[in-house]
Amino acid sequence: MPATYKFRMPDKTADLIRHMHPEIKKKIKSSFEIILSDPQAGKSLKGELTGLKSFRSGRFRIIYKISSKQIIDIVAVGPRSIIYETTYRLLKKQTDQKNYSLILTSSQNLSSRI
Repeated sequence: MPATYKFRMPDKTADLIRHMHPEIKKKIKSSFEIILSDPQAGKSLKGELTGLKSFRSGRFRIIYKISSKQIIDIVAVGPRSIIYETTYRLLKKQTDQKNYSLILTSSQNLSSRI
């Protein structure tokens, strides 16, 4: 039986997605489903972002980390042009702070929260 993964996402990231254009939001949600079914689907990042993965969703990227106990932490979502630098700054700022409150496990939960 394959492991069942769940998402954790900062409230600010969920709010950002919630206010995106419907077409972009649809692509992001579809990408979340792919990541849930295959957490290794994203590209492994290097350098300062080692340990994170990036999944392409059109012009946007979803930056995430596979944590223990079948948890996928969504670190950031944003346009490719700025997401890697933004993620680096975010991680540097939040070194030991974690503010995850959303746990999403299915498309039904995704739709109701974002």
